[in-house]
Amino acid sequence: MSLPLVLRPEAQTDLLTARDWYEQQRSGLGDTFADAVEQMFDRIDAMPELYELVLANVRRGKLRRFPFVVFYQVLADRIEVIAVLHGSRDPKVWHDRI
Repeated sequence: MSLPLVLRPEAQTDLLTARDWYEQQRSGLGDTFADAVEQMFDRIDAMPELYELVLANVRRGKLRRFPFVVFYQVLADRIEVIAVLHGSRDPKVWHDRI
């Protein structure tokens, strides 16, 4: 039985902001980005411990086509997405969310 994958409100905002930015760059690219993130969520859901630990119980999964990273924690009752951030962002952004 897999754990539910839950996005923190800040992670949801990260995702929507990035999607909107990509959509402004080229029509349809925002949807392509959102699909790539969904695929990452599916992989995390299927194998939560697949991606590397970067801090205590925080893991990082890198998107393949876009320079974005999904930070998440595997908790007892859920998988919690902390952030969906561009890879060049200051790590303090997601550190402050823990």
